[in-house]
Amino acid sequence: MFFQSIKYCSNCGKNVVFSLIEGEDRKRYYCENCKTVHYTNPKLVVGALVYFEDKILLCKRAIEPRKGFWNLPAGYLEDGESAEIGAKREVWEEAGAAVNIEGILAVYNLPQANQVYIHFYGNLVNGIYSNGVESIETRLFEVKDIPWNEMAFSSSTFAINKFLENKKLGINQSHLGCFPEV
Repeated sequence: MFFQSIKYCSNCGKNVVFSLIEGEDRKRYYCENCKTVHYTNPKLVVGALVYFEDKILLCKRAIEPRKGFWNLPAGYLEDGESAEIGAKREVWEEAGAAVNIEGILAVYNLPQANQVYIHFYGNLVNGIYSNGVESIETRLFEVKDIPWNEMAFSSSTFAINKFLENKKLGINQSHLGCFPEV
């Protein structure tokens, strides 16, 4: 299990301990000097499966981790953003594209990385896209041409598969996933 390491109290600057404290059901970072509990929480990652004319928009990553692999446009939610606005921003930053968000496609958990992904789905506005600063290449793929063996993250593969399942069944259902499966 991944845990963020905290060494010093942001309140008083003293060393913190990682221990079970009264009133908590798990170990927490705790300052014995000023009694501040330092909670750590998962990072939210937001993005979108963007489609246009039966094709799915993918970005080839220009940055680590997984540089050179394909991914749905996604990234960390910023302070003060709603999940939908964050997903639209990430699509713009990574794919130079505007998206009309239609709904939530998947919530995908990566407990070992302390991340929760929220993948929306929506259509590409006017069919316009380009490479963003975090993308080497951006392309619309027909389903038969999706580079499954070159996908960067299991979260994208999960979301694409669920989108295709929905399309086959003619439904718009949200899905829950986790890696590893629990």
